[in-house]
Amino acid sequence: MATAVLCIVGGGIAAQVLAARLRIPAIVLLLALGFLVGPILGLLHPTHDFGENLRPLIGLAVAIVVFEGGLALDFRELRAAGEGVLRLTAFALPVNFVLGTLAAHLIGGMMWGAASVFGAILVVTGPTVILPLLRHARLERRSAAFLKWEAIVNDPVGAILTAVVIEILVGVPHGADETPAVALAFHLAEGVLVASGLGVGFALAVAWSFRRDLVPETLKTPVLLALALVAYVVPNLLMHEAGLIGATVFGIALANRHVPGLAELRRFKEALVVLLVSCLFVVLTADLDLGVLGKLSLPILGLTAAILFAVRPAAIWLATLGSDLTRGERLFVGWIGPRGIVAAAVAGLAGPRLTEAGYTGGDLIQPTVFAVIVATVILHGFSLGPLARRLGLSTATETQRLAIVGASPWASDMVVALHRAGVPVVLIDTYPGALQTARDAGVPTLQAELLSRHAEESLADHPPDHLLAATRDELYNALVCTRLAPEIGRERVYQLALSADHLLHEDTGVSRDARGKVMGDGSMDFDALAGRHGAGWRFGVVPANAGDRTSALDLLTIKADGTVEFLSVDHEHADPEEGDRVLALVTPDIPSIGMTARPLTASA
Repeated sequence: MATAVLCIVGGGIAAQVLAARLRIPAIVLLLALGFLVGPILGLLHPTHDFGENLRPLIGLAVAIVVFEGGLALDFRELRAAGEGVLRLTAFALPVNFVLGTLAAHLIGGMMWGAASVFGAILVVTGPTVILPLLRHARLERRSAAFLKWEAIVNDPVGAILTAVVIEILVGVPHGADETPAVALAFHLAEGVLVASGLGVGFALAVAWSFRRDLVPETLKTPVLLALALVAYVVPNLLMHEAGLIGATVFGIALANRHVPGLAELRRFKEALVVLLVSCLFVVLTADLDLGVLGKLSLPILGLTAAILFAVRPAAIWLATLGSDLTRGERLFVGWIGPRGIVAAAVAGLAGPRLTEAGYTGGDLIQPTVFAVIVATVILHGFSLGPLARRLGLSTATETQRLAIVGASPWASDMVVALHRAGVPVVLIDTYPGALQTARDAGVPTLQAELLSRHAEESLADHPPDHLLAATRDELYNALVCTRLAPEIGRERVYQLALSADHLLHEDTGVSRDARGKVMGDGSMDFDALAGRHGAGWRFGVVPANAGDRTSALDLLTIKADGTVEFLSVDHEHADPEEGDRVLALVTPDIPSIGMTARPLTASA
C-alpha cells in the first residue's frame, strides 16, 4: 500500500512539476508514468492494492473534479458564447452519439449493442483534461468558454446516456404494471430531478449560511467538499452516474450565487483538483492489463482515427451550421476534444457489464476507449496552443504582458516607453483624464477599478504576466498585489517601495505575505519617482550593455527570449546577457535614450 501511495501521489505531482518546467501537457507525463509503474514495471496494481474500494474512490474523486469545474461556469459568459454553448451541448451531443455508434459498428467491427455503448461514452470531452490545458493556454475568452462549458456540461450527460443505453440493453427494472420504456423514463427522471434538486438546494443553503456568517472560515471548504460528495452519492443510489449531475449542478449554481469569499475557497479546491487529477490518471493507466492492451488491432486503431478526424469534426460542423461561430472557431472546437477520467471510468464498468450480459464486443470497449483517450490527450494537448495561434484565437504573445496600476504622469511615460519598445503593456486607472497621455500614444488602457468585476472580465482575454501597483496609496498597492498574487503568481506582482524604510524591516515591517515585491532598490517610492520625473528624468528602454549608465536607475529587464523581470530588493537577479534590454530612469544629461531601443517583433 505504501508503494502504491508513493507511486500515485509522489509520482503524479512530480510529473506535474516536470511538465510545468518542460511546458508540455501534464496529462501526457501522467499517462506515461501510470503505464510505466503499472503494466510495465508492475510496481502498482490499483485493483489489487485497493480492492473493491477502488471504483468508489475514483467516483468520489471525479465528483470533486466536476464540482470544481462547475464553479468555473459563470452564466455571464453566455452573453458572448451562449449560442455556441447551446449548439455544443444540446445539438452536437446526439450527433456525436449517432456518428460514434456508426463508426464503432462499421469501422471497429463492434456489434450494435457494444457500439451504442461506445458511442455514448465518447460524447464527453473530459474536464479533467480540458481545464488543465486551458489554464496553461492563452485562448481568447469566447473559444475557452466553448470548450469549458462543453466539457463540464456534457460529462455528466454522457455518463447518464451510457447508463441509459446499458439499462436498455441489459434490462430495465420495472414493476408488473409498467412497460420497460415507462420504467426507464421514470427511473431517469427520478435520478435527474433528485440530482438537480440537491445541487441547487445545497447551493442556496451555502449562499444563505455563508452570507450570514453561520459557518466558520475554517469549516467552509470542508462543508463545500462534504456537500459536493453528498450531491454525488445520494443520486447514485437512485440511478447509476446521476451523481455527476448533482455535483456539477451544485458547482454551477453556487458559482452564480456570487458568494463573497468564494474565490479564496476556489483556489484551495483548484490545488486539490490538480492532486486528484494527477492521482486519477496514474491509477487508471496503471490499472490497465497488458491482456486488454493486446486486444488493440487495426480496426480499433482505425476507429480511433475516425473518432479524431471524422466523427467529432463532422458532429461539430453539423451542430454549428447557421450559428454565429466563425469558421476558425468551428475548426478549432471540431478538432479539440480530449477524453478523460469519466470516459475511462465508465468504460471500465460498462465493458465487463456488457460481456457478463452476453453481448459480443463488450471486451473491446475498454481498450478502444483507452486508445481514444491516449490519442486525444497527446494530439490535442500538443496542438491546442499552436492551432489557436494559427487561427487567431490565442492571446499569447512572444513577450510577457505587463499591467501597470495607477496612471500618474511618470507611470504614463513609463508605459509609453515600454509600448514603443514593443512590450505588451496595459495602463489601468479609474480616472479617464489620467489615461489620456497613454491613449494618445496608442497604449492599451483600462478605465476601471482593478478589483472590480468589470476589470476582471476586461482582462480575461489578455491576462497580464506581471503586475506593478504604482498608485500613491501604499496600502492599496499592497491590497492589489495580495489579491492578484494567486492568479498571476506571487513572484510576479510588484509594488512601489514603501515610504518609510522601517516598514520593510524583516521583523517590524509589513509582512511579505501582505504585499508584493518591491520594485527597484527599495528607495523608489511614489514621491521619489514623481520628484525625479518632475526634475526632468525620463524613461527609456536600451540594450543592457549600452555603455556607462551610472546616472540611470534600472527598473526592469527584458530578456532576449521575451521574459520580463523587475529588479527588486526582494530577490536576486542574474547579470544581463547578450540581447537583454533594460527599462531605465535616466537623468536629463543622457538625451534620446529611448531612441536607441531595439523594438521587439511582438505587438502590444
